[in-house]
Amino acid sequence: MARKHAKRGGWTDDEPEANEDEAPPPVPCWLCGRPTGTTIVWHHPVPKSRGGRDVVPMHGICQQTLIANFTNSELQRAGLDVDVLLAHPPIRKFVDWVANKDPDFTASVTKKGR
Repeated sequence: MARKHAKRGGWTDDEPEANEDEAPPPVPCWLCGRPTGTTIVWHHPVPKSRGGRDVVPMHGICQQTLIANFTNSELQRAGLDVDVLLAHPPIRKFVDWVANKDPDFTASVTKKGR
């Protein structure tokens, strides 16, 4: 147990004080590559119903776009390869549109007509 010694000048820590104001760098979104904001959605690229275990950080709007445009079978076939998803014109158009938005930006997502 540490003790404070008045004759020795009080507490002495050998470790430098950690700067509590300094936040860790934001994690980039798996789909669009922008830094994530205050809300991070941990998304299963391969759906859990299809045996997916890995999770990736995403914006909520990016996850909603994937869910609206792909079935679980299509997401399973794409796996962890984001380039396969970005090859689809609606996803590429969305990523280009959202590129200059704020990390905490949110909007309603248009459903795919199936």
